[in-house]
Amino acid sequence: MLRLGALALACGLLVACANTRSTGAAAAPVATPVAKPAAADREPDEGAQHDPLLSEAKLPHEVIAEAFLTASTPADNLDSPASWTAPQGQRWIITTAKKSGELVVFDGDSGQRLRTVGGKGAAPGQMDRPNGIAVVGDLALVVERDNHRVQAFSLPDFASVALFGAEDLKKPYGLWAQPKDGGIEVVVSDNYMLGADEETVPPLAQLGQRFRRYQLRRQGQAWTATLTQTFGETSAAGAIRIAESVYADPAHDRLLLAEEDVASGTRLREYGLADGKYRGRDIGADLYRAQAEGIALLSCADGSGYWIGTDQFKDRSLFHVFDRQTLAHVGAFAGKVTANTDGVWLDQRGDRRFPQGVFYALHDDQAVAAFDWRDIARSLRLKECAR
Repeated sequence: MLRLGALALACGLLVACANTRSTGAAAAPVATPVAKPAAADREPDEGAQHDPLLSEAKLPHEVIAEAFLTASTPADNLDSPASWTAPQGQRWIITTAKKSGELVVFDGDSGQRLRTVGGKGAAPGQMDRPNGIAVVGDLALVVERDNHRVQAFSLPDFASVALFGAEDLKKPYGLWAQPKDGGIEVVVSDNYMLGADEETVPPLAQLGQRFRRYQLRRQGQAWTATLTQTFGETSAAGAIRIAESVYADPAHDRLLLAEEDVASGTRLREYGLADGKYRGRDIGADLYRAQAEGIALLSCADGSGYWIGTDQFKDRSLFHVFDRQTLAHVGAFAGKVTANTDGVWLDQRGDRRFPQGVFYALHDDQAVAAFDWRDIARSLRLKECAR
């Protein structure tokens, strides 16, 4: 999730920042009750008999007040955010809305709702169950689970400029993208399942197509996409049984993939970015207790930085922070409100509101939370990061 030129990585009442040490006993607000969705509408994390609570987990973490939380709109069924900065300097949060088939745009510094784009359907400009989103330069790339494709929108006008992947993808969820070779490289996760209800994990031998890699190129006014690789580990040690979130660090040839399967052990797995092969290393197997979800990366100029990985507790989400280079765990934090998080996005571009960047996280399918990076760094005693 990198921006061409100025690279940007891979939410409206202001509240004062407050950082306190907690072992999980802090009181948490009750999430808005949501009926269990029908099987055809469910995400991999919905409907299962596995709803652990951070308040009962006794996991050490810091509590950080959200800088803001957008107004709640449960009917949208929000999933993932990404940010884009207009030439005039205004930052937008562009968020996928699974139920309405829209993109919901918020002001990135205040959380004010600005507009919606799209609508449910299969025509260009419409979407069906949009999930993952990435912004690269002046393109927003959106995964549509039920249209089995990726759609590219130009910014700021949100014109549909490309549709790709429908011939290959079965049940896509997440994606990561970067500028490469004069175009855009896109890695998409594909959580195809078996059974009439599509809820049965395929045998290991059938998991070799969990990820697709595309090269997106512009030719005049048209964009074309080419499938360049299909990959996925099929060994018991490295296979991704339930796939969604994916994020890469090109400088370290590293691709982190969220394994959401609780039965085999939810965690992050490390693959090589260049070759798509499992590197025999898992991250957070002893830390994740709920379900591994959104992933983000803060990149420092000297090659250091921090990964953020989401553990999707239903009462309050826990965000683990790992060293960029060694992948060692350096701490964890939770918001005062933010819960049941799917997608996240880290924008390390500074502005007047967030001088050192901002971390966005979905709250309970209905709002976007913003965390000032200064509060995160101060609470976890992270080193300063030259961008």
